[in-house]
Amino acid sequence: MSSSPFSSAQAARASLAARLKELRLDAGLTMQGLADRCAWNKAKTSRIEAARTAPSDDDIRAWCAACGAREQAADLIASSRSVDSMYVEWRRMQRTGLRRLQQANVPLYERTRLFRVYCARVVPGLLQTQGYAHALLSLIADFRSLPNDVGEAAAARVDRSHIIRDGLHRVVVLIEEDVLTHRIGGDSVMADQLAHLLTTMACPAVSIGVIPRSAHRVIWGPETFTMFDDQRVHVELLAAKVTVTTPTEVEVYQRAFARLTAMAVYGPRARALISGAIDALG
Repeated sequence: MSSSPFSSAQAARASLAARLKELRLDAGLTMQGLADRCAWNKAKTSRIEAARTAPSDDDIRAWCAACGAREQAADLIASSRSVDSMYVEWRRMQRTGLRRLQQANVPLYERTRLFRVYCARVVPGLLQTQGYAHALLSLIADFRSLPNDVGEAAAARVDRSHIIRDGLHRVVVLIEEDVLTHRIGGDSVMADQLAHLLTTMACPAVSIGVIPRSAHRVIWGPETFTMFDDQRVHVELLAAKVTVTTPTEVEVYQRAFARLTAMAVYGPRARALISGAIDALG
């Protein structure tokens, strides 16, 4: 993973430093000129631009003001705050088992009002049955050699899903048609899970769109991601979870979700695809 742009917090720090340097150059300022406007030593400017010193929120505000770019401060501050937490390996998050990971996200799920979820291979966690969750989490625990608390973790995942029925949250889900045929667990597990999707489609707080294999692609299939309101995106990679909070990067996922939405079918057409997958199980 060393070649991944998400594999090093230092790479993110370097990107932030480069953006700050560009602001200075665009403003026609030398390092000393910026330091004078910010009332600090030139060496501090140099350390920030070399990514040797992480700028504080106040440093970024002062930098942007000095460069006549106050409107960029909020975006740069958000980027700075997310540097150390943006890329977290699953093995670090799951080393004490899967149950705690399910429970750790409960506060985030409770305060989120709008979920937007795209999945290409598996049913999203918020819509999983306990049998499906158990089968999927068993695969994860085996692959990553984790402590065996799959039963408790599956129960915690399903319990977390109560938010789709409490009237306080809205869940918009897009799944690829392949999700309906990827066998997680046995036939009975899959049949129950697909039937649960049909039942959940009747819930006023839930919208489920299915992107047919035959859909004309207006965007390639990206990695699985979940958007929490307009503030945060979790992107699931094989080795890690990436957390995106920088407004301009969150907007990229908003645009991607809009394009994926246009490719999906809903209502009777989506039900027909799900029912067909159930029938194919025999």
